[in-house]
Amino acid sequence: MDYDESDPAGLPPGIPITIKILVAGGFGAGKTTLVSSISEIRPLRTEEMLSERGEFIDSLEGVERKATTTVAMDFGRITIRSDLVIYLFGTPGQRRFWFMWDDLAFGALGAIVMADARRLADCFPSVDYFERQDIPFVVAVNCFDGVQHYPIGPVTKALNLAGNVPVVLCDARRRESARDVLVTLTEHALRLAAEGRADQTLPVA
Repeated sequence: MDYDESDPAGLPPGIPITIKILVAGGFGAGKTTLVSSISEIRPLRTEEMLSERGEFIDSLEGVERKATTTVAMDFGRITIRSDLVIYLFGTPGQRRFWFMWDDLAFGALGAIVMADARRLADCFPSVDYFERQDIPFVVAVNCFDGVQHYPIGPVTKALNLAGNVPVVLCDARRRESARDVLVTLTEHALRLAAEGRADQTLPVA
């Protein structure tokens, strides 16, 4: 294989730039569904059936029909161009699996926090985590069938988000809707990066 020339990033020709994005949120908020709807490959899932014993740990209020849960991670891939690939990592939602988040978050460009308006408080731990880690994120409110849909304004106020974190409505089952969430996150992360570079060039008084 000929490596006489290399790209500006120092990578050999044919080696794509990869972007890592996390999909987090509460139990049953739609993380696995979003990864599955937009991934170009058959997504890797680590789902197990919910047991009667688990009902004492994981509340099913509002998601009574949910029968499985992610116990490690979901994984999907999207090829934007031949030289640009996005990897999606869906995090487990239950508290007992949060110890995995640091490993999954390492090197991530940003994160999507899935929110269920019926259980909005369930996404607070994800919001707190990404704020503490200074990882850019957006909140995607998953619009389920047969559930009252709320305007973005009241949801944003209820979440008490720091800064200008985007909040968007989405349908995690629809590829186009999931794509729009990814675009919003990418634009938000690039805007924050540009603002950070600008701050570094400001003169010190």
